[in-house]
Amino acid sequence: MEKSIMGDARNRTAVQEFTLEGFPAIQHLGKVLFLVHLLKYLASITGNILIITITWADHHLHIPMYFFLSSFSFIECCFITTVIPKLLAIFLSGKQTISFAACFKQAFAFLFLGATIFFLMAVLSLDWYLAICKPLYYPTIMNPRMCFLLVTACLALGFLLMVVPVIMLSQLSFCGPYVIPHFLCDFAPLANLSCSDTRSIEMLLFDLALFILLTSLVITVIAYSNIVITITHLPSAKEQQKAFSTCSSHLIVLSLMYGSCVFIYVKPKQTNQLDSNREAALVNTVVTPLLNPVVYTLRNKQVHQALRDALSRVTLQK
Repeated sequence: MEKSIMGDARNRTAVQEFTLEGFPAIQHLGKVLFLVHLLKYLASITGNILIITITWADHHLHIPMYFFLSSFSFIECCFITTVIPKLLAIFLSGKQTISFAACFKQAFAFLFLGATIFFLMAVLSLDWYLAICKPLYYPTIMNPRMCFLLVTACLALGFLLMVVPVIMLSQLSFCGPYVIPHFLCDFAPLANLSCSDTRSIEMLLFDLALFILLTSLVITVIAYSNIVITITHLPSAKEQQKAFSTCSSHLIVLSLMYGSCVFIYVKPKQTNQLDSNREAALVNTVVTPLLNPVVYTLRNKQVHQALRDALSRVTLQK
């Protein structure tokens, strides 16, 4: 028993770095993939920064909905920045190694920010429900203090729920070869490399992922169900069509986010289907962050007006 413990300690200290496998089947297209993902990354960052800038610059947008949207955009910028730059390095230079410390920092940031995004999605749905279905109570409930507390609560929950499993995972012993069959340091591929018994940690993450996804999904479904019922009672068919168009766009993005995360995390056996997890994670880290600025804000008339006002001010200054 003592010998086994000493062996685990040696294994743990011996790990200096991991190798991220990336996408070996298409690695020969590295420069093309680098360019494509760089453009997607820049488009996502630009869209989200534009939302944050417009929201804080235009006093007409100093309302709860845009406070939540700008917070959402900021978290999303941080979320994709934890993953995409390393993926770009893999595509461009083939630099696939990542230090032990950097790997677990990436894993924690990815899971923490991802959990926070789901909680913020639930808060956004709740905000829209109150604004559309309970307009008389909305100003009283969604005051500045409540908005700040809700965003803080999302961050605190995401942090507290994810810090424990990541610390527990980092304390395990790992066996060579230290090759992660993924383009990022995610929980399942790291657990698969461990020599230790990971069943308890995998079940903990499964339970946490189920709690995060179900909590945010239930709130979102209830909110949107009430919104749809309210929309059906609108007097104008044109107003109904416009409202349903907006809701359908939101639901497409929500389906992509929830679907990819359910596929990756909500299964007791985290070691299964690691290859297919890469494609699902790519949807979650590249596709939906690109769609979110367009769907949630940039199609909005108030944002269009704010953009026009900002451009006219710049033109007048010149």
